[in-house]
Amino acid sequence: MLTIADLIEALTNFRPQIKPSFITEAAIDSRQVIPGGLFIAIRGENVDGHAYVTQAFQHGAVAAIIEHEIAEPFSQVDLRSRLHANEISSAINNLPQPPFCLLVDNSVSALQKIAAFWRRKLDIRVIGVTGSVGKSTSKEAIAQVLSQRYVTLKSAANLNNEIGLPLNILRLTHGHQRAVLEMGFYVPGEIKQLCDIALPQVGVLSNIGTVHAERAGSQEMIALGKGELVEALPPAPEGVAILNHDDLFIRPMISRTKARVFYYGLTPDADLWADQVESMGLEGLRLRLHYKNETLHIRVPMLGRHSVETVLRAAAVGLAEGLTWVEIVRGLQDSQTQLRLTAVRTQSGALIIDDTYNASPESTLAALNLLEDLQGRKIAVLGDMLELGQYEREGHEKVGFRAAQVAQILITLGTRAHMIASAARLAGQAKQAIFEYEDSNDVVNWLKEHLDANDAVLIKGSHGLHMEKIVEALEVMA
Repeated sequence: MLTIADLIEALTNFRPQIKPSFITEAAIDSRQVIPGGLFIAIRGENVDGHAYVTQAFQHGAVAAIIEHEIAEPFSQVDLRSRLHANEISSAINNLPQPPFCLLVDNSVSALQKIAAFWRRKLDIRVIGVTGSVGKSTSKEAIAQVLSQRYVTLKSAANLNNEIGLPLNILRLTHGHQRAVLEMGFYVPGEIKQLCDIALPQVGVLSNIGTVHAERAGSQEMIALGKGELVEALPPAPEGVAILNHDDLFIRPMISRTKARVFYYGLTPDADLWADQVESMGLEGLRLRLHYKNETLHIRVPMLGRHSVETVLRAAAVGLAEGLTWVEIVRGLQDSQTQLRLTAVRTQSGALIIDDTYNASPESTLAALNLLEDLQGRKIAVLGDMLELGQYEREGHEKVGFRAAQVAQILITLGTRAHMIASAARLAGQAKQAIFEYEDSNDVVNWLKEHLDANDAVLIKGSHGLHMEKIVEALEVMA
């Protein structure tokens, strides 16, 4: 477990001669501080964490990282770079009793520096996971597989950026053997920064889609940024790059790494591949796995045919890390793998597929495929897909064409989603079967009035639309 001495050494390269004092956890939200914790005060666009140092100490924090002086009368140790080495040395050799504040040049940079220091103190293998769609679900499945043999830590929630990843690393202890860390992306350079902190030995790439193209610019730029993960891996045999052979942007990344490349996919050209994929609706997924001379028939409690890729990624990591097939299959059959897509019923008996966490063209098409596998009248409630940049019209139209093939009724929410409705009409869906709304309350009212026990309803849209409120309103009926 990280100590105050580690904290000081990470920030100054001087190690104070003090009694071991452990830090339980790090947090940037004072409400999440636990006794013995470290609070990092960060200045945001709307909230300045420095205003909550007192609250953090009241919750039991032993130290706070700050980047400007605060009015509260807490002991403050100045570690800013403007000081001479002898001044810093003197300051840390006269540390006050906790709680105290450590004044630094930049709180986020300090957090990253501490996490990088701590990572290098640990004898652990880190698995980095990135991709446009499926990062979080893959992270969960990979962690469940690895935990069958190893003490494994996984990224909490969606903490996958330049702040979240360091916080996850500071949760590690000397008792952990594996860490599965999700790595998010907006522009090239970000994943390289995360890898510099986390030092992954295994890199898993799911796919290159169009989500975040508004910021990155194009799929080519997204591939450039995501590929920073495989570039950061150590050479074989220590490093292993687990790549999607079916993704034309990912397959060529073999040329960008010195790690051993392990391909997964849906054709025999991959090292690990699957066929006979059968969605059983809410009963899960059947498939056949092939690896070298082995063939396995398995069933997993994951929803939708697209979940085969989650299975392949988790199994590939398990094989790369030396697990047996018994351990891998046991981990895959853990019912907690299905992270975000859930099913609930309303009072009328209608089945609601809640996939409201976020949306991209790729994930929405996969969700529509699941809807197609279900029984009854199919209703698709689809909202705007944000941050698609130059792929905005193409992405919404692809979804509209597929919705017309799957759903008897299409309901759209938002201004961009009108493109989904227009494409569905062009694909032959009857005008009277399409309803376009700008307000989620109108969607709720339509569903409450028209749903019956024979209906299967998919609800999906970008997080910014907060379509989970539609599900909540319908669950009240349950």
